[in-house]
Amino acid sequence: MFRLLTLSVFLAPGLLYAQQGDRLPAYLLQVPVSVAAILVAEADTSTLHRFETGIGGLEYRDERYMSVGQNGVGKQRPWDRRTPLGIYFVNEQLDTSGLHEKYGPMAFPLDYPNAWDRINKRSGGGIWIHGVAPNSGRRPPLDTDGCIALSNEELRTLEKQLVPLVTPVVITREIQWVSPEQLAATRAELNAVLELWADSYRSGDLHRYLTLYADDFGYRGMDRETWASFRARTMAATPLRDFTLTDVLLLADPEDAGLYLSRFRETIVDQNREIATIKRLYWRRSANGDLRIVAEDNG
Repeated sequence: MFRLLTLSVFLAPGLLYAQQGDRLPAYLLQVPVSVAAILVAEADTSTLHRFETGIGGLEYRDERYMSVGQNGVGKQRPWDRRTPLGIYFVNEQLDTSGLHEKYGPMAFPLDYPNAWDRINKRSGGGIWIHGVAPNSGRRPPLDTDGCIALSNEELRTLEKQLVPLVTPVVITREIQWVSPEQLAATRAELNAVLELWADSYRSGDLHRYLTLYADDFGYRGMDRETWASFRARTMAATPLRDFTLTDVLLLADPEDAGLYLSRFRETIVDQNREIATIKRLYWRRSANGDLRIVAEDNG
């Protein structure tokens, strides 16, 4: 039987939720303990919010002033000087000592463009969280080439929280708060379809597996039909002994209503080896209300 390991602690302290009064951030559906902190960048108020895991769950820790792109948000192409909107992850930490002083003491590149950006033909790159030139004072709210800029003091405070390949950064126009009941329903629905996806993969049920993919699904230049033929061959060639998902993170997209990201570690055990990878599935609600996968990626 398929084992989605995080489901066993679905409402236990191991899954953590942020709260402001009796409402929760609309994007943070499910956060595993392996994710120590989440940043939510709110462009309309020039505020970077930080949520951090604590003894009692994911807590609202603090906020700090930030600058974004000179032309605002909604990045589409190179050099449009806009900051992207969506769900991103810190890729690495850069030593900026050899770069222009405007980047401050360090920088943290984000993984723009992600798979959903590429599906939507959004391009460009070089989106960082970085500092500012020494003694330059407070930068205007709209003042970067598309990056998120913080004061050097604030950036140093955040340094240990920005973990490469772990820390999510949700960039939104205005943060939205909803009731715990609203989040619980979506969370349960996403966990159910994710379990169905994994169980169909593990059992080799290709028909059930493919029904979870949208007609307009694409993967690295392949349309759905080409990709389905590829998956049929790989599933037939690799009988599985075990298949588990752990560290399941569920986030709602801040810009595209009805779009959700599930990111998790999948461990595949076949006859000869064990392979663990980080996988992302982007789910979109269809016209009839069903959730279907529209994009996927690793990392």
